[in-house]
Amino acid sequence: MYVSETKIRVRYSETDKMGYVYYGNYPEYYEVARAEAMRELGMTYREMEDKGVMMPIASMQIKYLRPAFYDDLLTIRTIIKELPASRMHFYYQVYNEQQKLLNTGETVLAFVNMKTGRPCAAPEWFLKALAERWDTNTD
Repeated sequence: MYVSETKIRVRYSETDKMGYVYYGNYPEYYEVARAEAMRELGMTYREMEDKGVMMPIASMQIKYLRPAFYDDLLTIRTIIKELPASRMHFYYQVYNEQQKLLNTGETVLAFVNMKTGRPCAAPEWFLKALAERWDTNTD
């Protein structure tokens, strides 16, 4: 299992008339956290694309438990529970500063060969980077 944590401060423009974080912002939070998790693995989406692989989202699920508010400092925990094959599952847990779970989600991304536009296996160099940081104590 691989776990990464990213902090995001809620901006006023991300809230709705009720003062809650607008529900449509959570996918953006997931994207920021996912990109930071990849960066912690030693790569970026740009580097993957430079190597001919893109990772579009195939599906997303979100469960809203409690609202977040303006100026809250959120912690987005990004979890990879299994090594990917041709698809990669990212799980998310969003916490406020009081460590209350606000939101959970999952995105499934597909590995796609940019030349052919067809699904492909996860690149070996990517699997190696992930395996080097894999924590077998949390499986």
